[in-house]
Amino acid sequence: MDDKKIIELFFARSEKAVNELSDKYGSVCMKAAMNILADKRDAEECVNDSYLSVWETVPPQKPESLLAYVCKIVRNLSLKRIKHNSAKKRSGNYGSCFEELAECLPSAETVEDEIQASELSGIIDEFIDTLDYTNRLLFVRRYWFMDSYEDLSNITGIKEGAVRTRLSRIRGRLRDYLEKRGILP
Repeated sequence: MDDKKIIELFFARSEKAVNELSDKYGSVCMKAAMNILADKRDAEECVNDSYLSVWETVPPQKPESLLAYVCKIVRNLSLKRIKHNSAKKRSGNYGSCFEELAECLPSAETVEDEIQASELSGIIDEFIDTLDYTNRLLFVRRYWFMDSYEDLSNITGIKEGAVRTRLSRIRGRLRDYLEKRGILP
């Protein structure tokens, strides 16, 4: 079933909407949650919670991309869960992905920093638009979906070592881009 029809089911408040959403995007959502959490039960719970969130927000929201909409919810719920779990010393790829980006991104600690973080998001979007398809795919899959290097290698057909090298170079380009924009000293 196409996304438009699934959204229509949500607007009609049909429980079939959740089943259709799960059938179409359940595996993608589960993969995104597992990449962050590395715990099947936590991932399943976040995915199920995301379905409830979609049910509660559509309507009034009418997402242009249902996949992007549900994945963003899954990601946000998974990140909240990882913060909760990190107190218990459990984590998935979350830590390693953000450690890689730490040298490129300033930390947000004050309200002013939060505002700057919002501006930074727009600048990073502009940077991503400068990347070719493969580099954009690698960057987004690693730092948004938190895919492992092995998964990225399988997706792109590029050797794992080359994936690591490309991502290192992309981070370097991001750092340069942010320096030119006055975000980094």
